[in-house]
Amino acid sequence: MTATTTAETNVEQLWTAYKANPKCGELRNRLVETYMPLVRFNAERVRSRLPDTVELDDLISSGTFGLISAIESFDLDRGVKFETFCVPRIRGAMLDELRSMDWAPRMVRSQAARFHQARKELEHTLGRRPTEAELAGRLDVTPEEVERMALEANVAIQISLHKVRRDDEGAKEQTEIDILEDRKSIDPTRRLQKRDLMRLVTKGLNRAERLILLLYYYEEMTMKEIGHTLGLSESRVSQMHSNIVQRLKGQLSPRRVEFAA
Repeated sequence: MTATTTAETNVEQLWTAYKANPKCGELRNRLVETYMPLVRFNAERVRSRLPDTVELDDLISSGTFGLISAIESFDLDRGVKFETFCVPRIRGAMLDELRSMDWAPRMVRSQAARFHQARKELEHTLGRRPTEAELAGRLDVTPEEVERMALEANVAIQISLHKVRRDDEGAKEQTEIDILEDRKSIDPTRRLQKRDLMRLVTKGLNRAERLILLLYYYEEMTMKEIGHTLGLSESRVSQMHSNIVQRLKGQLSPRRVEFAA
């Protein structure tokens, strides 16, 4: 008896034991392990035709549920090979998962595909980007409908912000979110924290003292410029600043741990 024949016999015995005791989780799990290569094979085939945003592990996970469902409903007496029976259910589970992940309605996807195909064909024929009127004629719709289809076609596009891409020289890897992120913009959280901290710090100070702190630390003015603004000498502003800082150190030192956090 060859190794292949022995393996087939063992699988048949496993099926017979499971169908005799369908509530046995251990037997079912052994069948799942036996047919898992089928799940991976089909997941890889489905994944090859999908965008990078779809993860292979997600397809394998959903395909495994399809495999379990197939194992539980398979009838040994029908004379059909289990591989033939289970593959459509594995692929069906994967497609169901993809549909649940797709937030755009199927009609929007269909119209987007039709719009892109018409534009591609016209670009090839005309050697340039077609006008809305030309697209309307090709699609047999009004220009207003073309405008709506163009908007929906753009909405239907999904981009993973964690997709890795390389720069022009191909040396540095970046994700989409790294490229889209505006590092020069002010973080609203930091702005609120800064405002709250300023309110706390200036609490109990008179108008001139508050102005000195605001102009020096927030407007980044020099002592001379502050003195000119407030009608004080530079030395007087410097003296008041030193006094304010010493007072604040004494008032805020008990809350040092809070500020560090």
